[in-house]
Amino acid sequence: MNNETLQASREWWSQRWLDLLDSYRFKKRLERARNYSRQGNVLSIKFKAAKVLARVQGSEAEPYKVSLSLDAFSEEEWGYVVETMSQKAIFAAKLLAGEMPQNIEEVFISNGLSLFPFTLTDVHSKCSCPDKAVPCKHIGAVYYQLGDRFSEDPFVLFQLRGRTREQIISDLRQLRGTKNVETIQEISEIQPEVSENQYPVKIADFWQYNEPLESSLVVISPAVSDTVLDVLGTIPLAKDEENTTNSPAGDLVMKYLQAIYQDVSQKAFLAAMNVGG
Repeated sequence: MNNETLQASREWWSQRWLDLLDSYRFKKRLERARNYSRQGNVLSIKFKAAKVLARVQGSEAEPYKVSLSLDAFSEEEWGYVVETMSQKAIFAAKLLAGEMPQNIEEVFISNGLSLFPFTLTDVHSKCSCPDKAVPCKHIGAVYYQLGDRFSEDPFVLFQLRGRTREQIISDLRQLRGTKNVETIQEISEIQPEVSENQYPVKIADFWQYNEPLESSLVVISPAVSDTVLDVLGTIPLAKDEENTTNSPAGDLVMKYLQAIYQDVSQKAFLAAMNVGG
């Protein structure tokens, strides 16, 4: 695989780490370090707290001892970082799923920190070989190996800053759980529980009102001159030939309907006012 293919296959945070090493101006030394990494010269890598301890086989029979570390964040600084992570569900979800959020650096920057080292001088490294250059090819080989470790497990990068996977996940879960409890408590305070017996509702009596209305609320409806019967006009009934001198049949029917209309209107008004049963 060429360099472009390797870069495309790496996770962005792993490539970010390796870009730092590739900025080193001694390219031949980097090439030897890359070959050491690919050929299996890095015999072991283990963590001791936030420090990386490795054994790299060089030209001598005895492997060289390499140590590598970053400046670890304090407990207080990590507290702020994890608190910020917990405020965004996407950060918590991705980290709990073993992924590195694309804009994770914003979390650290907002707290005045940097997850990635700015230069190689920010990475504290030491090798037992006689080469006085830093990084030597043995240290460089460990750099490359860590890049692969980052691809497999992004929490390795956090561990270099002083926080293990278990600690971060535990803190995130605890903070997310606390926030959920606080949200429930706030909702309970805003909407206090109402006793089921405090306001009993009887469906059968819903439309009944057995108390007299306040006098200030009683409004006597004014008489309306125009009714439905007035709007309809005269009923076109045939005249009664035997009683041509009397009122037409239509007028008699209209007067009868008006009397009924007035009686029904009065009873409806009294019923609305709860008067007269």
